[in-house]
Amino acid sequence: MNKLALINGILLNAAEQSPETALLITDDRIDGVISKTEIPSEYTIWDARGHYISPGFIDLQIYGGGGVLFAEKPTDESLRTMADALVQSGTTGFYLTLATNTLDVLKKSIEVAKEAVHPAFMGLHFEGPFLHPEKRGAHPTSCLLRPEMETFRDLLEHASGTIKMMTIAPELFNPEQITYLRDAGVLLSAGHSTANYEEATQGFAAGIAAVTHLFNAMSPLHHRESGLPGAVFLSEHVCASIIVDGIHLSYETVAISKKIMGDRLFLITDAVAPATSGTYHHRLNSDHYVLPDGTLSGSALTMMDAVKNAVRHAGIPLPEAIRMATSYPARLIGAKDQGQISAGHLANLTLFDSDFQVQHVFLHGIKQR
Repeated sequence: MNKLALINGILLNAAEQSPETALLITDDRIDGVISKTEIPSEYTIWDARGHYISPGFIDLQIYGGGGVLFAEKPTDESLRTMADALVQSGTTGFYLTLATNTLDVLKKSIEVAKEAVHPAFMGLHFEGPFLHPEKRGAHPTSCLLRPEMETFRDLLEHASGTIKMMTIAPELFNPEQITYLRDAGVLLSAGHSTANYEEATQGFAAGIAAVTHLFNAMSPLHHRESGLPGAVFLSEHVCASIIVDGIHLSYETVAISKKIMGDRLFLITDAVAPATSGTYHHRLNSDHYVLPDGTLSGSALTMMDAVKNAVRHAGIPLPEAIRMATSYPARLIGAKDQGQISAGHLANLTLFDSDFQVQHVFLHGIKQR
């Protein structure tokens, strides 16, 4: 049995945040937070040297990492390379995201996911292929599909529960289709959509629980038609992800959205990786990715970057920015043992300094860096 006591750290997203406390870990779980003068003798002391201690970050929309775009080569090796790189960057839980692609690639991804054992991998997020062509962004028209029950059944039977989340255009769906996917255990998120306020609200009522990368690839917030952004702003329960890189949308828009949505707004990276084959050819353009024709196709963010930008550029207090990267996405997906520094939760921890540089990561209680 491995017992560890972390001292001299600044705890974030914990009930007790005194510098005189110790964070106790046994094997893969957090035991609790106590005074460091009361640490039982069987615990090994580990000095955090004044670094912030956050729950491990949770990214519900990421396509690649470690120089690997998973969809280019959907293999177990690609997933492990990607997952290991994400953990090193402070992300201890993620939904591997597949943008609109051929059914062959989607099914190959499912096969890999069914055999995956990496502790940071939490399931698949299919961003598409049931999206509106007018708001497709970087998604190829040739791979977009109209929603059909037969297609849903085929994918879900093949997936055996590995598809955890799906981004859909609600205006293309009827309520029965949305209910079917929701009841099958798929978290539905509205995105790449022309939905007006009424269509979006009807989708929420049928079971859509989130909105994908708020403001990007969706109907605009207009003073005569508030669209999908207006619908989620006025909702009392629907959440939204947001990309805080200063490129996908301005930091002022992030600040406005945060002020309106509060704890329903959470961070994603939407990060891709370079690719020269397959459906997507992503090219790094300074601090973001584009397709060969210049279309914005993804970010180059890490979750640590997103937290930093939220604090430094959108005026969000650090503890709240951490919640946007940890407890809020955990709550949305029902991960009850992640996202907080609390007794019984997984010992997934990210330690970083005042310059937002990740220094150490614990995954299931095991130090990774």
